[in-house]
Parts: sequence; C-alpha cells; structure tokens
Amino acid sequence: MKQETFAHRRVLITGGLGFIGSNLAERLVGLGAKVVVVDSLVPEYGGNLFNVVGLEDKVRINISDVRDEHSLRYLIQGQDYLFNLAGQTSHLDSMQDPYTDLEINCRAQLSILEACRKYNPGVKIVFASTRQIYGRPEYLPVDEKHLLRPVDVNGINKMAGEWYHILYNNVHGIPSCALRMTNTYGPRMRVKDARQTFLGLWIRLLVEGKPFEVWDGSQLRDFTYVDDAVDALLLAAASETSNGQVFNLGGERIISVKDLAELLVQVNGRGDYVIRSFPSDRKRIDIGDYYADFSSIRSVLGWQPKIPLPEGLAATLSFYRDNLEHYL
Repeated sequence: MKQETFAHRRVLITGGLGFIGSNLAERLVGLGAKVVVVDSLVPEYGGNLFNVVGLEDKVRINISDVRDEHSLRYLIQGQDYLFNLAGQTSHLDSMQDPYTDLEINCRAQLSILEACRKYNPGVKIVFASTRQIYGRPEYLPVDEKHLLRPVDVNGINKMAGEWYHILYNNVHGIPSCALRMTNTYGPRMRVKDARQTFLGLWIRLLVEGKPFEVWDGSQLRDFTYVDDAVDALLLAAASETSNGQVFNLGGERIISVKDLAELLVQVNGRGDYVIRSFPSDRKRIDIGDYYADFSSIRSVLGWQPKIPLPEGLAATLSFYRDNLEHYL
C-alpha cells in the first residue's frame, strides 16, 4: 500500500470514537486523509472522546447513531472510503437484549448500505466482522470455508451484517469487503468491563493492583494487536481485489488463556489471578478453542501480524498506567 493512497481522500469511520476506530483515525490522519468520525457515544459501546485527544483539530467528529438514517444520508455523501466499525460487541448483552443488538448489528447495517446505494454507490466499504460467527470450531485453525454457526444473538446479527455488505457488493456494485476480527487488543480498548474482551478487564485490574479471574484457562486463542488490525483495514480498503471477499484476521501466536494470564503478569512485573470455573451464563455461549487460519488475507493482500504478543501487551499496559482514569 502506497503512502499516497489515502492522501487528501475523504474517509468516514462509523464507531470512530471507539477502540479500533480511533486508532484507525489516527493512522489515516498521518496518511493525509480527511477524516470524519461518527459515534453515538452510547456508554455501553466503547466510544470515548479521550480516544481522539490530540486529533480534535485534525478530524471532524459527528455525534450521531448509525440507526439514524437521516444523518447517514448526509454523512455518506462525497466520501471515498467508509470503514464500518460501529456495532454492539457484547455477547452477553445480545442475549439479554436481542432487539437492540438486532437494530445496531443488522438493521442499521442495511440502512448504511441503502444510504450508500442511493447517495454514494462508488464508496469503498470495509466492514468489521467477527470470528464469533463461526461458533464452536469443528477444526483448527479456522479458515473462511468453515461453517458459520453462531452460538449467540450477536454472532447471528453480525453474520447478517457481513452478508448484507457482500450482497450489496455483488448485486449493487458497491465495492465492499469484510474482515473477521479476533480478540483485538491494545491502547484505547474498553477496560471498565468485559463487554469488548475479557483481556481489557484483566489489564484494568492488573493496573489497579487487583487480582483478576481466569475462567477455566485451557481454551486456546489468538490475539491481534490493534496496529496490525489497522494495517489490515487499510490494505483491504486500498485493494480492488478485496471487493466481495471476507478475510480472517489472526495473531502470530496461539496461547491458552491461562498462559496468557501468566504472560500478562510477567510483562507487568507483578500481579495475581485466580482460576475459576465458567459462570453458567457465559459457558453456554463460549466457543471453546479458537484460532484463525489467515493465509487468505496473507496471499491476497500481503497482510500478516507483526507485533509479538509480549510487545503488544507491554504497550497496552503502559498506555493504561498513564491513562486509566479516562477509561473508567
């Protein structure tokens, strides 16, 4: 991807005050793009104005909800790229309040695509999908040919959102692709609870000097540092070859959750954790072992994760030692 790909181009990021969206906005500003970030700042969903401190004069911030079709119609016009990252990420919330999850992860996605079809059919869209749509793996590593069998409402709605994008690419010619993300972590992630990822809560408790809980601990996972995820988003946007495609992201290392806890304590220099059995409400929607085969995006777009897990964890811990108060 050439440095000038995004220079002077107009870019819209939904969920742009959230974890991945704000990291992406910072990178795009550095590449010379004209960036508009849209975020509802609904407290449960991870948007945080502190995420764009230092960027306030370099990005345009629009506080609105992707469920608002009128604001979307206005915002989408004239944009060259749309990074569609807005979503409800909590698996547990989706089971307790399935209608809100349906509105945000499914109906709102259709509204976004309809706004593009009517007012900007040439915009390139990259949709942030999730490994959750695979459900419990039948084989490992999981490639894009694996059956899709979500274990919760969030996974079903994210699956629908992803396929609306592919459908609009195939039928309406709106250039779109999707990245199935897995356990993304790094600075600006949500840490006040486990709504985005359990790792955020672990990091917060470590920084506060409190023990954290590891449920079971034998599950295998892979993790993507946020800078690597941003690389993938930019490569997917810049390439016409990605149109109509879905790609897995992954991590450079497969690790058990217990070994991750050990590594995190080691990188932090201190800390404690306790092993607990799975809470019953979580156990019912846990997917067991999961790690991705990301050879497709590597061969098509040349992406692969660069940041080793210890280095990524150290950078994340350092960020929250300095900034925790802004994320509570």
